[in-house]
Amino acid sequence: MRDSGLLHALLGLGTHDALLAHPVVGNSWEGFAIETLLNAAPRDAQFGFYRSSNGAEIDLVIDAPGQGLMAIEVKRGVTAKPRRGFYSACEDLKPVHKFLVHGGADGEAYPVGDGVMALSLRGLA
Repeated sequence: MRDSGLLHALLGLGTHDALLAHPVVGNSWEGFAIETLLNAAPRDAQFGFYRSSNGAEIDLVIDAPGQGLMAIEVKRGVTAKPRRGFYSACEDLKPVHKFLVHGGADGEAYPVGDGVMALSLRGLA
């Protein structure tokens, strides 16, 4: 579901604490982050996701003219790191930019290894 607010309303999650206690919280954050990035991307960008037959995956792939291919992994935790499947998928696609969007405060940016930069959602958008 692309509208996280509607999802929360349908599930009866009226407070932030109720959302944090619900098993949908991770998927809700991922959907919200992806929707935000789609809206912030250049109009002529192309979007997709990547999943190989052996389980390697990238949550969001953006091909923006003049910027190159971007691989984006979304994790709710502040200190999260991409899983091995993300790195394997990046070997397949060879993106110019690799990002991890975390749920931390704006301005929190740090490298997580192998050319991946972790940023807040607002920082990447």
